[in-house]
Amino acid sequence: MLFAQRIEHLKPEGAYVVLARSQELEAQGRNIIHLEIGEPDFPTPAHVSLAGIKAIAAGQTRYNPPAGLVSLREVIAEVAGKQRDIQINPRQVVVSPGAKPNLFFPTLAVVNPGDEVIYPDPGFPTYEAMIGIAGGVPVAVPLLESKAFSFDLEAFDRLINDRTRLIILNSPSNPTGGVIPLADLQHIANAAQRYNSWVLSDEIYVKITFDNRAVPSIASLPGMADRTIIMDGFSKTYAMTGWRLGFGIMPESLAAKVDLLMTHSVGCTAQFTQIAGIEALTGPQDYVRMMVQEYERRRNLLVSGLNNLPGIHCLKPEGAFYVFPNIQGTGKTSLEIANHLLEYGVAVLPGTAFGKYGEGYLRLVFANSYENLERALERIDQALRNL
Repeated sequence: MLFAQRIEHLKPEGAYVVLARSQELEAQGRNIIHLEIGEPDFPTPAHVSLAGIKAIAAGQTRYNPPAGLVSLREVIAEVAGKQRDIQINPRQVVVSPGAKPNLFFPTLAVVNPGDEVIYPDPGFPTYEAMIGIAGGVPVAVPLLESKAFSFDLEAFDRLINDRTRLIILNSPSNPTGGVIPLADLQHIANAAQRYNSWVLSDEIYVKITFDNRAVPSIASLPGMADRTIIMDGFSKTYAMTGWRLGFGIMPESLAAKVDLLMTHSVGCTAQFTQIAGIEALTGPQDYVRMMVQEYERRRNLLVSGLNNLPGIHCLKPEGAFYVFPNIQGTGKTSLEIANHLLEYGVAVLPGTAFGKYGEGYLRLVFANSYENLERALERIDQALRNL
């Protein structure tokens, strides 16, 4: 049987491949420290879970509008608008089961076959996948360690052109933890307006930042509200990965098209999940602050420890819960080092799992306990000394 060409480019996400291999080793009795999966190790806040439980008990398990409950869209518009200092109408909000539909569906809605789409490399693997599904031409722009993993603007200027239909940004970034500074966003915004391009800004980690770092949104810049799609969600900030709850913010005309794509694909997002989302946004935020403080403590441990190891240099990430150390000093490839560390009981991802410009780097997740991170550093030290 033959399959459609639109899916021929798809490949597994690296994190799940390494997870499967790690679990095979665990089944053999090996102890593995998991630093490969980007998932909070904290439970969902109790008051959020309770709101979802109460909603189920109350029978809030029915179909609802494809774009989401009006009550949740209103809360998202208020909270997300205040976070980014912009005015958002609830009609601009589309709620989705997980955040990925608000990556895929806006891309399907604006990209025609043959259109070029600029995206960050190293970057979240779904970007390249969804560009290909839409029939677009993926155009990778390197993220530079010398710029704290912001865009290589010289490469960006060479690559953007009249065929560029969409520019994808991710700040704070997966896998680097880098934040795009305001000056770089302004440069990108000017180019987007000059070439009449859409911008899709993945801001899923916007509330996980360190050192009192502000994360600007390109949507807040003059002239960008009418061409920017913001993707955000609850999985990372509120440790709600399994609840599958995300949202997009975009011009009303595009939101109406994405609403139709939701209608004819997933139908709608679970009602009780959305009730829990309202509680997450309107309830106490001290749990989020606690998580971020603990992430920052872990980040400091991991960065300091990695920088004391032979052949490794690691920048301090400004957001998210990833470090992206440079391992070129080991003389080995990213995959070789990642495989070597797994033999010593530490599961990490090679930088190439996020694109060709990730060669020479690893991604480590610090959404794991402080004690496990200490043990991981000991094992990595031993592994590198035994190369």
